[in-house]
Amino acid sequence: MGHGHGHGHTAGNTGSSGLKHRTPLLIAFGLTAAFMLVELVAGIALGSLALMSDAAHMGTDVLGLGMALAAITLAARPATSQRTYGTYRLEVLAALANGLLLFGVAGYVLFEAYRRISEPPEVPGAPLLVVAVIGLVVNLISFRLLSAGSKESINLRGAYLEVLGDMLGSVGVIVAAIVIWTTGWRYADPVTGVAIGLFILPRTWTLMSQALRILMEIAPKGLDVDQVRARLLELEGVDDVHDLHIWTVTSGMEAATGHVVLAEDADLHAVLDRVTGLLAQDYGVTHATIQCEPAGHRDQINPI
Repeated sequence: MGHGHGHGHTAGNTGSSGLKHRTPLLIAFGLTAAFMLVELVAGIALGSLALMSDAAHMGTDVLGLGMALAAITLAARPATSQRTYGTYRLEVLAALANGLLLFGVAGYVLFEAYRRISEPPEVPGAPLLVVAVIGLVVNLISFRLLSAGSKESINLRGAYLEVLGDMLGSVGVIVAAIVIWTTGWRYADPVTGVAIGLFILPRTWTLMSQALRILMEIAPKGLDVDQVRARLLELEGVDDVHDLHIWTVTSGMEAATGHVVLAEDADLHAVLDRVTGLLAQDYGVTHATIQCEPAGHRDQINPI
């Protein structure tokens, strides 16, 4: 036998992690978009810069959630002869774009807070409090809807962080509104703005790092490729392993390629089953392409 090619797939995990969470994301998108309009109208009617600024922040959230939703919808389209992995990477690109948006929002919040510290505007406390409480309820609902998906999909995590930042923003506005309403201390608003901006930045950096790791096809975090190779070498019938590559296509879809040199008189089918079984069961690598080679082929090894 010369070369054998095998693909290991685990049933029920052949698609993106984001697809099954599309409906909660759609509901969160609708709620956020509706409240953004309410906040914008209220801000204009009351002449409140705080509400109009928060409406702009929510507008960014709507854009981010919309991008995540579009990415999941497009990623669900079937693969073609040219796009053999379909469009799953759109989810990762959306997460990266969301990260850039969050950096922009955080920067705007910090700049606006600095401007207000030097000249704090008059902000009506009571109306601000009413709208902020409604906003918090909307954000809590969206936060709950997206929390499960955020643990499985990097794209959903981007949307989840958008809502988390806005939820904390609503809490901050509520606190600021109460302070302004009861004490008249106008600095409460810019101080809250700085706290929100500083909270968003490190979490955004983590999200973007994860997205870049996937796009650069680095091995999944927490997975040691050398350890995987050592485990494969321990399998019966495996004499050597080389050119082993493991990467993430999108959240929940790990892929691998590798060359396995068979021991003398080893059964190709049995070795292939052991290798793909180990990768799928122990490391969650459900898309493995393994090339099996006879013992004499080792002299032709040219590792990448």
